[in-house]
Amino acid sequence: MTGFDPDRLLLRRARRALAVQNTTAIALVLLVVGVVAFVAVTRGQRSALERSLQQTAATEDDVIDPPVGSWIFRLDGAGNLSATENPPAGFPDMTALNRVRAGGPAESSATEVGGTDYLVVTRQRTGYTVQVVGSLAAQEAERRRLIMALGLAEALGLLIAGLAAVLLAYRATAPLGEALDRQRRFVADASHELRTPLTQLHTRVQLLHHDLRDGAAPEQIAPDVEKLLVGTRQLGEVVEDLLLSTQLRTHTDAGTEVDLGVVAAGVVATLANRARDQGVELILVPDADEPSVVRGREAALRRVVTALVDNALSHTPAGGHVTVELGSADAPRRVVLIVRDDGTGFDPADAERIFARFARGHGDHRRFGLGLALAREVITGHGGTIDAWGRPGQGATFTIHLPADAH
Repeated sequence: MTGFDPDRLLLRRARRALAVQNTTAIALVLLVVGVVAFVAVTRGQRSALERSLQQTAATEDDVIDPPVGSWIFRLDGAGNLSATENPPAGFPDMTALNRVRAGGPAESSATEVGGTDYLVVTRQRTGYTVQVVGSLAAQEAERRRLIMALGLAEALGLLIAGLAAVLLAYRATAPLGEALDRQRRFVADASHELRTPLTQLHTRVQLLHHDLRDGAAPEQIAPDVEKLLVGTRQLGEVVEDLLLSTQLRTHTDAGTEVDLGVVAAGVVATLANRARDQGVELILVPDADEPSVVRGREAALRRVVTALVDNALSHTPAGGHVTVELGSADAPRRVVLIVRDDGTGFDPADAERIFARFARGHGDHRRFGLGLALAREVITGHGGTIDAWGRPGQGATFTIHLPADAH
């Protein structure tokens, strides 16, 4: 099926599984909390009513004014029964009254009459036996309201738990998704960037093989060998760029002290012969007054400076100038490195576009490849910024700002 991605499918399944597991765990916790709260409230209500009935049975001297939801029954020694008005059907419990009247111990029991639960307390008082009946109807209504509230809270909690679980699942699998994106981007970068140099190398090897088979003299095949060497160097640079792009986010956080002036001097020394062969003056302008020490990965920063100087040399004709200048920024604790040339320049509209992968120029559709995109990733990973300025025919300037090392 077109567009089917098994890795993405596995990632989505993992997210769903994590979300379901987290939601289930939180739902179980909410359910346990709700059950415990319900049981605690129910037992508290029953205990409170029973204490009230016990107190009423022990202290009330008549049957006229019992607590709300309660009724009092008195059986004197002569067998006369008095009761609170309008008692519920089925009361008093004459069996319990007669047992206690006959000398039995005080009794406390629960019973259901007509679908309503009651608590019944029966005890002996001086000269008579008293029975207090309390209805649990009010407590049952309160419990129903509690159940509705708990159900609503459970539903709301479950919704919030589901949203939180999805968020946690996405956060938990974000590194995996990023790894998949980097893998996919690396494969795309590799296939895109390696296709052209490999094709060129293959063509040049075929030409060289053809010349050798025809017995060409060494001086005839020398240009092809030189082109082959240049092609292999370019291929190596592409591979190095691709490998660097996979390491940026995992290694730029930790670093050591790096003297950006020393790095720039090394790059200028390395590319001096190339600049001389092109007839371009390559100049290093160090800043002797300000420190140029930053914290980061020296290899990555050297690759950035090399890419910028290489880019400047590639677009500066014979007789031009490329300057690598170190200085301090207006803001404190910042180190600045500027690579300036007076070459072909670029359209100002491309000042941001050139840092995108495989970008093409606005007007001339010039292809910029990976170098500048990786340079920005490295500098951003080191907590800095890189900007570009250019005008067609007036050269280009790339400015790097990096935090100075605090140690």
